[in-house]
This record gives sequence, structure tokens and C-alpha cells, in this order.
Amino acid sequence: MNPIRNNLDFSQSKKAADPTADCKNVNSPANLASMKSDEKWSLVIEPRGKWWELQLADVWHHRDLLWMFVRRDFVSVYKQTILGPIWFFIQPLLTTIMFTVIFSGVAKIPTDGLPPMLFYLAGTTPWNYFSTCLTKTSATFITNANLFGKVYFPRLVTPVSIVVSNLIQFSIQFLLFFIFLAYYLIQGANIHTNWLMVFLLTPLMLLLMALLGLGTGILVSSLTTKYRDLNFLITFGVQLAMYGTPVIYPLSRVPEKYRLLIELNPMSAIIETFRASYLGGAIPWELLGVSTAVTLVFLFLGVAVFNKVEKTFMDTV
Repeated sequence: MNPIRNNLDFSQSKKAADPTADCKNVNSPANLASMKSDEKWSLVIEPRGKWWELQLADVWHHRDLLWMFVRRDFVSVYKQTILGPIWFFIQPLLTTIMFTVIFSGVAKIPTDGLPPMLFYLAGTTPWNYFSTCLTKTSATFITNANLFGKVYFPRLVTPVSIVVSNLIQFSIQFLLFFIFLAYYLIQGANIHTNWLMVFLLTPLMLLLMALLGLGTGILVSSLTTKYRDLNFLITFGVQLAMYGTPVIYPLSRVPEKYRLLIELNPMSAIIETFRASYLGGAIPWELLGVSTAVTLVFLFLGVAVFNKVEKTFMDTV
């Protein structure tokens, strides 16, 4: 027999007899050390360091997932509907018409000399954005419990995607408001739009509404994992809060004994600033400062409780 052939057969039979021979070589200390030096991980999951950290770097790293959630939230709302996104126009339009008939026509609530239709649109447009952000983010843990239990990603991506997707709805309703604003300006109505304040303050008001809705929403969502009663409270609480905000009445008509209570509402300053910028009037700078401070407090509390609850919420949800 060929000696080379015999050597090959012997080596193959030896491998068959000891199948772990290669594994032992791979798992040797020298090989493991060289493998570790060559490894470059794309994502390292570590325990959260501080309870107030937002970890925005992780959110930015998962931005593709965020945009996927934004698309899902927008498409799923009116999927299999006949009118589709047209409902974004119909809802605020019918609401404004109802407010005009009831509060202006029947109850005779003054609108500070502004056209009632435009006055109510200027109140419902920002309020709808805030209330939708608050209502949807408050159900973050309960709605996405199955998803959170299967795969890891920064939990903050979900409420942030809700705030971003609602910007689409706000943009459509804002377009409706702007159409009515242009119509009344052409008709020569008593409107004094401060375009400088419009360009300067509109992004600020949007940011404040988004942060306020996000902070309050994740705070309620974190508490809801243990106290389900908040689900019922948030449903009608947002509706009641609208009457504590100058949406259907001007702040100037609020009696003095209730003025402080209404002014402490952070949305009051935002809506009054929105009206003053687009329809004319003095900008309530002091109230806007109070609104900013209250918004940051709610955001801080929301992030702190959210970071604490997300570690153990799967045990209670």
C-alpha cells in the first residue's frame, strides 16, 4: 500500500474517533485571545447608568426603527377607511363649526373681536396635537408589551415615534387653519398677524407641545403599568382639561379668582401665544416662561419614572 495513503487514512480515522480535536484547538487560550482582539461589536447592551439619562445616542442609532414606527402609526390610523387622511380635515372642521354655533352663537362667549371660526381653529389646532400625543404615549407600555418582551431596542423610541407621527396630523390641520387665515386676511378682517413672531415662535411652540406631551405621556404610561385606573382617568381627563385651557374662550375673559389656576396650565400660554402670533395681540412672555419651566419639570419626572419602570414593567404589565 501507498504510505502517503495510509497516513491520510490514519489521520482521518483519528479525527473520526476524536471529533472534539478541532474544537479543543479553537478554544485554546491563544486562539480565544486572538479572536477577542479581532472582534468589533456593532451594539453593546449595558445596564442604564443614571435614571435621568435619555440615551438619545441609542435613539439616534435606531432611527430607522423610529421612522418605521412613524409610518406604522400614520398608516394604521385610517387603514381600510374610505376617506383616509381626509379625516384629518373633517374632524377639526366639524369641531370648529360646532364650537362656533354653540359657544359663539348660543352661549355668546366673546372672542376678543376675532372671527369665531378662526378663533376656535387657533385653539383646537395646537390642543389636538398635544392631547393626541398625551393620550397615545400614555399607553406605550400596555400597547407594546408583546413587542418589548421579544426584542431589545431603546424603549424611548416608541413614544418619540408617536410624537413625530402626530406632527403629520398637526401639519394637515395647520394647513386648514392657514387656509381660513388667508381667507379672512383677504376679506379684510380685524387680524394683525405678526409674521416675525410666527417664524420665531412657531418652532418653539411645537417643541414645547411635543416635550409636554412626551413627558406627561411617559409619566402616565409608567404609572399605568401598576395602576390601571389611570387608563380611565386619562380618557376623560384630557377632555376636561380642554375646558381648563383657553381653547373656547380668551384668557382675558377669565375672572380674576380663576386666572392663576388657568395660567399655571402650561398649554394656556402656548395657545395664547399661538393666537397672538397669528391673529394679533401681545405675546404673554411671562406665561410662556412659566409654561417652559412646567414642561421641563414634567419631562424630567417622566424620564426618571420611565427609566425606573422599564427595567421591571414586564413583571407587572
